[in-house]
Amino acid sequence: MKLTTSDKEQLARKGISEETLDKQLAIFQTGIPFVNLQKPATIGNGIHKFSKEQEEELISLFESHRSSLNLLKFTPASGAATRMFKFLFQFLDDFNPEEQTVNAYINNKKAQDLRLFFVGLDSFPFYKEVRKKLVEVYGEEETDININRYRFVKMMLEKDGLDLGNQPKGLFPFHKYKRHNASAFEEHLFEGALYACNDGLSRLHFTISPQHKEKFEAAFKRAQSRIAKKTATRFDVTYSFQAESTDTVAVHPDNSIFRESGIDIHFRPGGHGALIKNLNEQDADIIFIKNIDNVVTYSFENEVARSKKILAGKLIGLQSRVFHFLKMMDESPKLSGEQIQDILQFLEDDFNLKLAVDFNKYAPENQVEYLREQLDRPIRVCGMVRNEGEPGGGPFWVKRESGRINLEIIESVQIDKKNKKQQEILQASTHFNPVDVVCGIKNYKSEKYDLLKFVDPKAGFISEKTVNGKPIKALEHPGLWNGAMAYWNTIFVEVPLITFNPVKTVNDLLKPAHQVK
Repeated sequence: MKLTTSDKEQLARKGISEETLDKQLAIFQTGIPFVNLQKPATIGNGIHKFSKEQEEELISLFESHRSSLNLLKFTPASGAATRMFKFLFQFLDDFNPEEQTVNAYINNKKAQDLRLFFVGLDSFPFYKEVRKKLVEVYGEEETDININRYRFVKMMLEKDGLDLGNQPKGLFPFHKYKRHNASAFEEHLFEGALYACNDGLSRLHFTISPQHKEKFEAAFKRAQSRIAKKTATRFDVTYSFQAESTDTVAVHPDNSIFRESGIDIHFRPGGHGALIKNLNEQDADIIFIKNIDNVVTYSFENEVARSKKILAGKLIGLQSRVFHFLKMMDESPKLSGEQIQDILQFLEDDFNLKLAVDFNKYAPENQVEYLREQLDRPIRVCGMVRNEGEPGGGPFWVKRESGRINLEIIESVQIDKKNKKQQEILQASTHFNPVDVVCGIKNYKSEKYDLLKFVDPKAGFISEKTVNGKPIKALEHPGLWNGAMAYWNTIFVEVPLITFNPVKTVNDLLKPAHQVK
């Protein structure tokens, strides 16, 4: 495709090469193949479930190593709160308090989410703030409950009111304590003090939108002393943004480039998979990954922290074996048959790796090189929650084009729903991915891996969207915990349901984990 001078200037401004653009356009032409599921990962067959005694041993292992480790909590937090209020924005568009009642609207629209919102109204942490603003503007409440409810939602969401729908999701008030409301951002600080902390210092990194940085900094300034006093912890908080160079091109349904106003190439953010670049820029021995909206109130945080320590202990145990083997290979390239067998056993038992079927036919030096390649990778220990109907990708055994079978986290969009066998495997899954990952990104020499080398570029997504009413196809990078980590050594561990409490809609804040006891 021939680019104009203006196109080339636009690419240069964004830091996107012509080669990258060509590769993205080629993906639209060829499509992205579905994954080849072999079976779901289950307890005893890809997912570990520890006894209480094993859990205590893993926690002890983490605590015994903690003082020598550089720990970091990494939190994707660029989302806006807008999606939480989709049904409320719809209510504002459709409802006229002079023509119908709220109950009639709920019944006609079957809007049970709206009914739940009004039933739980005074349990939301923002309730008093909205009510105070309503009194300032309107004085006392009207006798008509329909007008009052309509005004409440307008005051809560619209720009002339509190404009809560346009706040960053991380700074939206999630929890109502006796003396203050706490945002998800604040709860992550509390959590970080419990496990991502060493020698009284907790390091946290948030990926945010550039326009929200000042708001996050101001929120940290307001909360820092209060949280530091309560946790006896100092905080080192840093931020990064999703790089423009990770944006992806949009195309028309016929795969030709979509242009804004017919001139500039239309690019879109490449999804959370683009954050592998941000993760790659971090320097830590162990990195805990968790989404911004997955938090609990303070009374549950010790239980959550316990789970994180278990995962970290498992990671440390795995790393010690991997580092031992790699160091042994460096010091004595010629391994004995017994040593090779030990490594094989470890890879099969601990990493669930299905090795090459013709491995025994390799020359000894090729066997060692093959084993080194399997061992010398970043490691992730992923918490998995039993499936109780919540959305999210799941853990599966997946067969790659090479014939190798891996444990991977797969999103439903990657699965061919028209394939009966694949659909049966999907339906048989018992666990899903809550995004609860503990990462080891360094080798035994404390050298960082280049995480970009372990991405599966074929594991992205093509979705259909609209721009100004016109249909387009958009490309997302392989997901951060999906294809972006496809070639990591991966362990799945069952974790308690309390570790997964995402807030996808505002009504999720009414669930027990978000209500202060």
